[in-house]
Amino acid sequence: MISRRRFIAALAGGLAVLASLTLLAQSKIFHKTPESEEYVKAKERLKLPEPAYDSKVSIEKAILLRRSKRDYRDEPITLSQLSQLLWAAQGITEWRYGFRTAPSAGATYPLEVYVAVREDGVEDLPPGIYHYLPKTHELELVKLGDFSRELMRAAIDQEWVGSAPVNLVINAVYERTTRVYGDRGIRYVHMEVGHVGQNVYLQCISLGLACVVVGAFYDEEVKRIVGGVGEPLYIIPIGVPVEPWKL
Repeated sequence: MISRRRFIAALAGGLAVLASLTLLAQSKIFHKTPESEEYVKAKERLKLPEPAYDSKVSIEKAILLRRSKRDYRDEPITLSQLSQLLWAAQGITEWRYGFRTAPSAGATYPLEVYVAVREDGVEDLPPGIYHYLPKTHELELVKLGDFSRELMRAAIDQEWVGSAPVNLVINAVYERTTRVYGDRGIRYVHMEVGHVGQNVYLQCISLGLACVVVGAFYDEEVKRIVGGVGEPLYIIPIGVPVEPWKL
């Protein structure tokens, strides 16, 4: 039989080892290393250029010229243009209350904007799926890679989805609105995504770009490709038009 003194000594030794292991684990968790989650997240966010709040194209001219265009040149858009488009879609316009560029029922903001960037689709931005963060005007990387062909197949082989340098995918988290307005909130969400679509159209005119809103696609496939949260409502291919706007 083990004596009481030896048992207490062994127990104390075990507790000391346990304490050492705990301290080691804490040091790995709370100190940022190249492998830590905090470090990785910091590297996966990109601060976008500040949006402009004025242009040479009047709102009346943009409304007059607004058209759906499906043919784009094989050339990238700039990071500044992408920044402007994302701001037009869901950017913050009033910081005290967090109001955005598109109206939202009860300021519930159910929409999430994802960006599918083709290979060489945006200057100085690797191909991949990104998530727009309105409050910080940043892009958050979801995954790297060119998913344009997959997205095109999910959109029933609409060629403009595959050929566009950039596709915006607008998802809806219905619960943000329905928990306030009940089932009628579904209607409000659909109204809101229409507001966003029009904002993107008009901003494209101002930037000399072109787009078309796409609603025909396999929902589950788009969700698989894009990831993120919510239900997809729009795919918006965007690019430099083959025929420039006559501004």
